[in-house]
Amino acid sequence: MNTKWLKTIGASLALTLAAGTASAETLRVVTDPSFVPFEMMDQETGEMIGFDMEIIAEVAKRAGFEYDLNTMDFNGIIPALQTGNVDIAIAGMTITEAREEIVDFSNPYYDSGLRLLVPKGNDDIKVLADLEGKKIGSKIGSTSYDFLMKNLDDNSGVTPYPGSADMYLALMSGAVDAVFYDAPNVGYFARTKGSGKVQTVGPMYEGQQYGIALKAGSEWLDEVNAALAAMMEDGTYKTIYEKWFGPMPEDK
Repeated sequence: MNTKWLKTIGASLALTLAAGTASAETLRVVTDPSFVPFEMMDQETGEMIGFDMEIIAEVAKRAGFEYDLNTMDFNGIIPALQTGNVDIAIAGMTITEAREEIVDFSNPYYDSGLRLLVPKGNDDIKVLADLEGKKIGSKIGSTSYDFLMKNLDDNSGVTPYPGSADMYLALMSGAVDAVFYDAPNVGYFARTKGSGKVQTVGPMYEGQQYGIALKAGSEWLDEVNAALAAMMEDGTYKTIYEKWFGPMPEDK
């Protein structure tokens, strides 16, 4: 990730903003509970855990707000921000021009892309062109679904699922031939529950950046950006990143 823009803001600004908050406001934060390892439910504690959960906790502390966290299907997050039912969303959300027209985004905090996932040993699907005429699982409202619909001449086999767990189950059961979704999510599944059963193939498609979404006109945008900058500056971001993804690329 290119973080030069973050470092220029400086850690001192975030500290000043946080220190100047007389009484912490409680904001309504929402996430999608099924985008591992960014956000997922801890089955033992019933609490949300993951990379994004640690990022928003640190951002809130530095920016000077408290928050109530709730979950909803990804497809409902943007509408909830539009109506003002929530203040902030963090859900591995790709910054797109269309979304920027209706919500405010923080500066990007994670570089991603889209990746193919197929059954282990499958040699028929290696690149996007191999998906023509195949059954492909993706996620409702995601950029991966939009990408497939735009880039496949025959997209009749594209099936949108409400959650990532649903599309992975479809792949494992043979209901679809492949899954096309965010690279870190499919990679995490291939290394954990899908280990030995599925594999990622092909290149990364459509480089993307994730951002924290805020309702349009939010007064907290500058504070959130300053908090992210400070986390990049003092190594906190690196610590959180490597906990969930392993060694951080040198250009991040």
